[in-house]
Amino acid sequence: MYRIFVINPGSTSTKVALFEDAANVWEKKIFHDSGELAGFGSVNDQLDYRYDIICRTLEEDGIDLEGVDAIACRGGSSCTVRSGVYRVDEKLIEDTRNAAGGAEHASMLGVQLGEMFRRRFGGQLFTRDPIVVDEYSDLARMTGIKGLYRSLSSHALNQKAVARRYASETGRRYEDVDLIVAHIDGGITIAAHRHGRMTDCNSGAGGDGPYTPSRIGSTGVADLVRSGLLDDPEKLWHMCNTGGGLTDLLGTNDADQVLRRIEEGDAEAGRAWNGMLYQICKQIGAMAAVLEGKAEAILLTGGLVRYDSVVSQIRRRCGWIAPIHVYPGEAEMEALADGALGALRGDIEAMDYTGIPVFSGFDD
Repeated sequence: MYRIFVINPGSTSTKVALFEDAANVWEKKIFHDSGELAGFGSVNDQLDYRYDIICRTLEEDGIDLEGVDAIACRGGSSCTVRSGVYRVDEKLIEDTRNAAGGAEHASMLGVQLGEMFRRRFGGQLFTRDPIVVDEYSDLARMTGIKGLYRSLSSHALNQKAVARRYASETGRRYEDVDLIVAHIDGGITIAAHRHGRMTDCNSGAGGDGPYTPSRIGSTGVADLVRSGLLDDPEKLWHMCNTGGGLTDLLGTNDADQVLRRIEEGDAEAGRAWNGMLYQICKQIGAMAAVLEGKAEAILLTGGLVRYDSVVSQIRRRCGWIAPIHVYPGEAEMEALADGALGALRGDIEAMDYTGIPVFSGFDD
């Protein structure tokens, strides 16, 4: 029996779990007060804070990690990589710490926390499908500026896990289906999956796609110039990741609170919420075009799809594209544990991180 400790840091929480082979025997979701996190100058500054909280949680619940076989952690903004399971080495940790992939996001704490626990308890260290998985088609990379190509950051870990689950439920392999997968939570990424590859997706942490509970989404460059935000890059970066979207529009990213305000007749809250859902549907339509109208299903996943108003509006606007299947929450913890277990058993070939981006430009 293999014991696998899983670490998944997010923007407002850190999820940890202990697996024995494929069985999840203990799990905790540790919430972080947004006001407390705001006191840190950068995501990396949160490292010791999150490590200490995890240690206290383990101690309080009597969880002993001594002799653990593997630690599986969410991957952050290293250089771009192909999809798969990776052994975590110092180069991967360094590039993630330095946000070599361009996006400062809480996921960059995953491999750093993993290394801290590996040094204390031992075991092999793995990550799987980090936010910088790059399977873009050539056309998906293009912008109208010479030499500038679209950046990427997505919920590849959960998107691919849910897509594999759907394929398994329908008796096929992930590589044999064409899907639109929408991860809808504090961050929102919507991708076209063509035969096992995410060939296009909005860059969730890059100011691209729908605005979200905490991100600004796509905004015209001319509008940004007029707003003055381009004169304050630090503020703009903050709004791309944690300070935009519903947080800026309504002063909160708490969906329960927003929906209560709507029920009480708050028109501003209604516009903000419904505008977000409208933009989600637009992005789903864009991915339908990428797949040339041949998507066999739309998979909805993430924390916000637990709300009927989210699913019903998407069904109304997008149900004509393909059948809609709903997977509330996410499958990230299981996907990380499954990847590590496969590597330990030899069923999955763990790869080494090269530090060389998947794409650096066209040759011609």
